[in-house]
Amino acid sequence: MQAVAAALLCLVGYGSAHAGGGDAGHGANVFAQECAECHSMKAGKNKKGPSLFGVVGRQSASIADFSYSDALKQAGWAWSPEQLDAYVAHPRKAVVGGKMKYDGLDDPAARADVIAYLASIH
Repeated sequence: MQAVAAALLCLVGYGSAHAGGGDAGHGANVFAQECAECHSMKAGKNKKGPSLFGVVGRQSASIADFSYSDALKQAGWAWSPEQLDAYVAHPRKAVVGGKMKYDGLDDPAARADVIAYLASIH
């Protein structure tokens, strides 16, 4: 994933295994297959896409040392589970003019699992 597949609410009290109905353990596997080529889960480690460490609740286009598209900069949202779900499903529809070169993840259960995984890393 190129720009951000990322950021949700600051999920205080969520268990690491489940967030919003997803399975974080399975989400880690989906992340490894679908996202890890372009995104890191380590703080401060950007790849083709920005680090997704602590993406839950983070403002879009907010990592200072990453070059985001103007479209994502202007989006002006915080990454909620719903926003992440829409973005990961169809990045080019969610942010018209964005740089993400990923076609999207069609499976809603796999998206929920990835979002649960992202929520567990903070």
